[in-house]
Parts: sequence; C-alpha cells; structure tokens
Amino acid sequence: MAKTEKSGGRTIFVCQQCGREELKWLGRCPSCNEWNSFYEQKIAASIRSSRSTSHVNHPLELSQVDTETADRFSLPMPELNRVLGGGIVPGSLVLTGGDPGIGKSTLLLQVSSLVTQSHGRVVYVSGEETQRQIKLRADRLGIKGDNLFLLAETNLDVILEQVENVSPGLVIIDSIQAVYLPEVETAPGSITQVRECTMRLMNWAKSSAVPVFIVGHVTKDGSIAGPRVLEHIVDAVLYLEGESFSSYRLLRCVKNRFGSTNEIGIFEMKRQGLVEVDNPSRAFLSHHYGETIGSTVVPVLEGSRPLLVEIQALTNPTSFGQPRRTANGIDFNRLLLVIAVLTRRIGLKLSNQDVILNVTGGIKIGEPAADLGIALAIASSTRDLPVNPELAVIGEIGLSGELRTVSQLDRRIAEAARLGFKRILVPKTGSSTTYKDIQVVTASTLREAIRLELVREKKAVPKEDNNGMEY
Repeated sequence: MAKTEKSGGRTIFVCQQCGREELKWLGRCPSCNEWNSFYEQKIAASIRSSRSTSHVNHPLELSQVDTETADRFSLPMPELNRVLGGGIVPGSLVLTGGDPGIGKSTLLLQVSSLVTQSHGRVVYVSGEETQRQIKLRADRLGIKGDNLFLLAETNLDVILEQVENVSPGLVIIDSIQAVYLPEVETAPGSITQVRECTMRLMNWAKSSAVPVFIVGHVTKDGSIAGPRVLEHIVDAVLYLEGESFSSYRLLRCVKNRFGSTNEIGIFEMKRQGLVEVDNPSRAFLSHHYGETIGSTVVPVLEGSRPLLVEIQALTNPTSFGQPRRTANGIDFNRLLLVIAVLTRRIGLKLSNQDVILNVTGGIKIGEPAADLGIALAIASSTRDLPVNPELAVIGEIGLSGELRTVSQLDRRIAEAARLGFKRILVPKTGSSTTYKDIQVVTASTLREAIRLELVREKKAVPKEDNNGMEY
C-alpha cells in the first residue's frame, strides 16, 4: 500500500519512461515494458489543487459558441505559418523540441521579435540562460528588443505572476524541464514536475487567451524527454530537425489540433539566424549537375508542397560474407523491398553487393512514391551507367515489378517542369495531361523503366555481364 505521510501526502512509484504510477514497486512497467524504470516519489497533497480551476465551466450549446476570439494571427514568416496551420492560435500551447544546438532558442527569439512588431508585448522566460546571454544572441540576430521582456526565473508561480503584470501577447518558456512548482516535492525536470508545470501553463493559456510556446529537451533517441502525456496535453508539437553537417533545418509538425500534421517548414541557419528557404527544391538540387552514376531526382510531397530531392545509390562488392544495406533518409525496410524486387523480378544480382542509399539535404522520405527513383539509382550504380541529368522519376513499385501510380502526380510533374527538367518517367496509369515544357515518359513495369532510361549508349555496356541482367 502507499505510504501515508503525516502532512497528508503519499508515496508512489513512477515509471521514468512513460510516467505510469503504481502504489508499489514493479520490476517491469506494464505500459512501456521497460525494466527497473520505477522509482519512489513523495507526492504532496497540494498537487491535486494545482489541477483545479478557479471557476466552474457550464455546458454551452454548440451554436452559441463564439469563435471570433479564436482567430489565429499570422506572422511575416510563411514557413512557420505553414507548419502551424496558418498562424498562431490565441490560447494555444505549443511544444517545440529538437537536438541541442539545432536552433530552437534562435527560432523562438526571432518569433518573439516578429510578434512584438504587430501583436504587443512578449515575455521570454529562460530557466537556463541569463538575461545577458539572451541579449548577446539578440544582438547577433539584429533584434532590438522593443516590447520584448526577458525573465530569468525557474519558479513557475513567480513566472505567472510576473507575466500577468506585463499582459503579453505571447509567452515563451525555455525550457519546460528547467521550471518547477514549489508544492511538488520533486526535482525540476522530473516526470511529475514536467507534467504539473505543463498542466498549469495550459490552464493559464486557455483562461487568458495568450499563446504559450514551451521548449522541450530531447532524449538520445530523438523523442521529447519526459512522460508521453506531455505531448497529449499540448495543442501542437513541433520538431526542429537537421544534420550536423548541413545548414538546413526542417521544422516538422507531429501534432496539431488546429491544422495539418503533414506540413514542414524549411530554413537555413546563417549568421543572422534562421532564414526561410524560398525555393527548397533548387536548394536541395544545388549540387546536382551533369551525368551522374547512381543518382536520380524524385518529386516528393511534404504536406501540400512538392519538393525535388536527389537520391544517390552506391553498390560495391562486399568484403564480408553478409552484404551491408545502409539507408539514410528512407525507411530501411523500403530499401530491402526494392532490392528484393530488383533481384527477383529484374535479375540484378545484389547478393554479393553492399548497397548504400542516401537522400541529400537531410530530407526524410516516408512515401512509397520514391521507389522507382531508388531502384533506378541502384541499377545505375550496379551497371555503371549514368542517368539523364534532365530526367525526374516517380512511381511506386509492386512486389511483382509493376509500377503503380501515386497521388497528386500532376503537381509533381509541374514542379519538375518549373525547375527545368525536360523529361519525367511516370507509371503508365498515371497522368494523361500533356505538358509543353516537359516530356512525360510512361512505363508499366520496372524492367521497362530501366530499359528506357539506362541503356542509351551500347558502348557503355560491357560484353560480359556478371550481374545477370538482361535487356
């Protein structure tokens, strides 16, 4: 049984991975199946009062609900507006996560500056940096700071008291793991503290109709630290992603109660901060030129936006008994599927070849529309034949080697034509629209597609083919 304290509190056991509470210690968590994840925690009786509201809500007929006060306001940052679904909703609670040093604080400081220019005051609360450190970053970004108030505090009760005195149009908490509630008798950053602080901020944001952005730390596997319930409490969850070797940053939405979760915003980290990329397709293809072996260009969809990305493949005879398969930017199981179709249906021998696949620019492709581009890149590298640099390919591959059409094919073709591509290979059951700026080539099977696009120069094909591929 739980231990009852004289002060009215109690002792429970909390899972450090998922936040499940139990009255006794368990070796394995029933929710997340983690071993030795429960730890003892003393809970004060006053915690329950933090979840209560100061007023009582009564049922209201749907037709009588006023939506005028919930109109969102947009910022002069189209990429952020796209991810949020059109702008910031008053009273919303937005959680922003990302790896250390990826640019979360920089992005929110820029957002604060934009809000002060059109929607009043902003309070930027930092529990990890001093006001002088934030000022130095603002000077580097060229932010003057009018109507932008800095507060270096970790006590959430003090924070809310000071915020109410300012009456801001936006509040930023950096980070949620650094703030704490005095009545919760655990260390800042613990599961109980993170959950209770987030609930307090949510209640304050809804009652005051002021949007709140909170920053969350991430674990080594890339997920936001703390209990999973943290992502269920907030209205939107944003992830700022990027490779350490690349200056490009992707702002991805994984939860949004006010818009789509399929949109991404593309930024480039420069000296003056995060700068929006107006033409991301051209940026990702900036190093794509000439006839390149093992390289194809694929129009993919990220939300409602078509993007042209470059897929590179490299095959090499393995030095070990088991060939390696490496995938960067696509699902590993999808790569294995394409390799199996190439081996079984086309006759391309890859059992003794290491296959390395990479999507340039740090983009992650999650749709099967890139299957044809992956297969063509692997075949090009294996046969040592270049792909036409003015060619773009799109299509899903079935297990029998047939090509299947993809959604919104006309938009993908139009994007390829806009960027100067003269030829695009699509499934035969795809678009019937004719374009004057680009030649649409159709194929019904993967074998037909490879024969059309790789065998252009007979002199490039060796006399003895050890890969078993027939044309």
